[in-house]
Amino acid sequence: MAIVRNTDGSLVVPIVAQRHHEGDDVEGAAAGVEAETEAAPTTRVLHPGEGGYNEALAEWDLEQNPDRAPAVSTATGRQEAMHVVHEIAVSPDHAVAKELEALADPEASGEALRHVLVGGNPSVEAFSADVAEAEGGDQIPTHTTTKIIGEVLAELDK
Repeated sequence: MAIVRNTDGSLVVPIVAQRHHEGDDVEGAAAGVEAETEAAPTTRVLHPGEGGYNEALAEWDLEQNPDRAPAVSTATGRQEAMHVVHEIAVSPDHAVAKELEALADPEASGEALRHVLVGGNPSVEAFSADVAEAEGGDQIPTHTTTKIIGEVLAELDK
């Protein structure tokens, strides 16, 4: 089962239920054999800011194109990525597609954002701080930055 990204940025991730041992089977227990049952996979919805969201978003991105090479961040790609994240965050209409049209190299920006995701929450937090330093203003909350990154990557993959 694949990870599904909803339009609100939340992710539906599959969770395989852990196996459990039935201790009520007297005959099996007496013979020293524990019965194991396999439960069907279930799902969980993760929202930006929740534990495991950044990792799930990176996994979702990888599922979109499994043959993609590992993400590599360039200086110009990172600068453009910081600018686009800032502009989307402060934009009243949150226009992702419009901001991406203004990029000189959308692919490099996408790679920079993928590189941020691969680093997990500490990387996203450091990126948010770098955005505030480079673009001015307050630091964007980490969960908001993660959500914007997901929106940008989804738009780039269209």
